[in-house]
Amino acid sequence: MGRKVHPVGFRLKIIKDWDARWYAEKNEYAQLLHEDLAIRKLVRQRIKGAAISKIEIERFTNQVQVTIWTAKPGVVIGKKGQSVKDLRQVLESMTGKKARVEVEEIEKPDLDAYLVAENIANQLERRISHGRAMKRAVGQAMRQGAQGIKIMCSGRLAGSEMARREWQMEGRVPRNTLRANIDYGFAEALTTYGRIGIKVWVYMGNVLGDKPERQDVYVS
Repeated sequence: MGRKVHPVGFRLKIIKDWDARWYAEKNEYAQLLHEDLAIRKLVRQRIKGAAISKIEIERFTNQVQVTIWTAKPGVVIGKKGQSVKDLRQVLESMTGKKARVEVEEIEKPDLDAYLVAENIANQLERRISHGRAMKRAVGQAMRQGAQGIKIMCSGRLAGSEMARREWQMEGRVPRNTLRANIDYGFAEALTTYGRIGIKVWVYMGNVLGDKPERQDVYVS
């Protein structure tokens, strides 16, 4: 069952961290959890086409900090920062607390698994061949410095009567190695034949801790 575990959740507190960082008592935990889901949905709906990969949420006593990781920071910020100001006002009215919005740029979107999956989904919706889209994404990721990438598409590919699964892989993707820095993304393409799911794994090498190397002591 190791291959069925979510690659990010499998590595939490080892080499990965949570996208939502806050603490709540039992009676208000569910409310804040649903509020986080509403914040993420609101941000993606208001800023479409901005290549947003992930949204991190941190909560303090009277403040909510939202960090948006995007490949197009100019689209998120808007002209003279107007989009960020409007988003901050909406978040403050939603949460009833002071909101702070930060924008972080993704320098290499071809190595971000979620953005790769979204890009393939957009190509499938434009009737581009799934094999061609996967091959192009694999080549771009390897040229950008990935040590391995695997892309899987499942559904009624090319309009076939029966759903099937196809995948392409280059390099190595050690999914059961905890120290392996693997980014995972999932997206869905809404085609005329039905939904097609796209899963992407990008391997960027091993994360080694800051522990000093072992020094053997020889006693004569």
